[in-house]
Amino acid sequence: MGFREELAADAAALEENGRLRILREIAPEGHGLCRYDGREFLNFSSNDYMGIAADAELRREFYAQYPDAATPELALSSASSRLLTGNTPAYVRLEEKLSALYNRRAALVFNSGYHANIGILPALSSDRDLILSDKLNHASIIDGMRLADAEFRRYRHLDCEQLEKILADRRAAYRRVFLVTESVFSMDGDAADLKKLVGLKKKYDCILVVDEAHSVGVRGPNGTGLSAELGVADDIDILIGTFGKAFGSTGAYAIMEPEVRTYLVNHMRPLIFTTGLPPAVLNWSCFVLDRCAKMDAERAKLRRMGCELRRLFGEKTVPGDSQIVPFLIGNDRESVERAELFQRHGVLVFAIRPPTVPPNGARLRFSLSAALPEESVAELRRLV
Repeated sequence: MGFREELAADAAALEENGRLRILREIAPEGHGLCRYDGREFLNFSSNDYMGIAADAELRREFYAQYPDAATPELALSSASSRLLTGNTPAYVRLEEKLSALYNRRAALVFNSGYHANIGILPALSSDRDLILSDKLNHASIIDGMRLADAEFRRYRHLDCEQLEKILADRRAAYRRVFLVTESVFSMDGDAADLKKLVGLKKKYDCILVVDEAHSVGVRGPNGTGLSAELGVADDIDILIGTFGKAFGSTGAYAIMEPEVRTYLVNHMRPLIFTTGLPPAVLNWSCFVLDRCAKMDAERAKLRRMGCELRRLFGEKTVPGDSQIVPFLIGNDRESVERAELFQRHGVLVFAIRPPTVPPNGARLRFSLSAALPEESVAELRRLV
């Protein structure tokens, strides 16, 4: 079988099993709405948790700060890596703003959360180290572990007892041990016990890395995340956030001590060998950080909506209080058919199937936005 025939056969097998992915054209329209396949939908699939990305009025306000559209502050390319000429003034301002939000700790901005996660662990770890990762951590964290020289092992999801047993048995055999978790998990919407993980980090002298991609903007004082809400942000060695979800921008960041930042600038390949973000994007990130800090009412609304939707789904969901609410189905094809039912009634939600979730773990992932009308959750009752 030739190269193209093998690829076609793979696509046919995926389609037969209800797992073929396609790229859909979907236009955001603001106010929790989007246009897909010629129709208007309530958008329950976006990660625009605070409604910032689709807020046209907010964009107008941002651009109004710059009477001259040709200003370098709105340039659409940095045309260089940060270590050459791409570290524009907008980078400095953004990292200073992040530092101020996180108790004056050092901040470092990356092109995406994926860049952060495939670069940080390989840069900091060696073949004398061990990485222990929650089994449901994002694919970018898994890829980062695979790229690293360190040995890695995945512990059962949220199982701090198993994690401590591994640490008690094996900690002494390694120079350093990295504990890696998400704070709010992207597919189940549940949360790690960050206080317990901080306790294990201190007890066994580990380095704790927490990815708050689905928590920053949505949780904590000024939207600084679940760890800040719980009062443990300063105990996390490397706290990773993203601009591409609740903040409605592009890129990611990590909060750390200055020595860690200097090391990453000198050793982290996805930071060193890539073109920097455009000034327009960096300035927008600065702008929305300030706005999101004041959106306590929207954060409270998201919590209410998440809790209401979990009550509606009952045993078909995962306990928690986040804005990510899975509707568990199991069978791949049935999940696609159920998604189509919701879509026929104007609700845009998609089936999430393996390998994104474990086998027999297919589900609909409802991703709430503060831009949605709060009553739209109750209206889903007739479709459940």
